[in-house]
Amino acid sequence: MKLKYCAAVVLLAVLVASQGIAMPARAQTPEDLANFDVNQLFASTCGFCHSDGGREAGKGPQLMGDQHDDDFLRNRIKNGKQGAMPAFGGSFNEQQIDAIIIYIRDLKPR
Repeated sequence: MKLKYCAAVVLLAVLVASQGIAMPARAQTPEDLANFDVNQLFASTCGFCHSDGGREAGKGPQLMGDQHDDDFLRNRIKNGKQGAMPAFGGSFNEQQIDAIIIYIRDLKPR
């Protein structure tokens, strides 16, 4: 199981690098936050496991209609889940994580 998880993380890194998409760094200025595109981020980072922009289950669960509270989602994004989801607390700042949570809450069927 651990090997599968590591292979998935490596595959995600290869896919992101091959498309020339950089993992977002921590935003430092208001301009960085203004240029933060949560749709692009979700498609390039989260969409590997959360299918159809989070609307369907894939390798990870469906996020549309998720009943967990915002604190649960914030914790899961920051700290991940061992063997299932990598931690992104070192990649995204609080405002970016808040934007991801809003994205999840706003998901509607296509």
